[in-house]
Amino acid sequence: MVKKLLLRFPEKIAVMGKEIDKKFEEAYKISSTTNKKLPPDVMLQFYAYYKQATKGNNYEEPSGDVELRNAFKLNAWFQLSHLSEKEAKKEYINLVNKHLK
Repeated sequence: MVKKLLLRFPEKIAVMGKEIDKKFEEAYKISSTTNKKLPPDVMLQFYAYYKQATKGNNYEEPSGDVELRNAFKLNAWFQLSHLSEKEAKKEYINLVNKHLK
């Protein structure tokens, strides 16, 4: 059923994908320029959803010198492995709307 819809309306699907990308970029700009102090658990969510949205399950070691912090970051990202990049973008946008707007 879904496959049939995709074949019938590919241009609509492409537009929806572009809209999500645009909203994600806008959300990223907001989150990366905010001066608001967020709790560490929320910051980990931002990190994990951003990584899943931009890298998918192509894991890489987080930058930073603190091993424990890097372990928390990587673990948060691993927990989102069930999400597609598109789903992670939607969740990232939701986080921005919840915490920064």
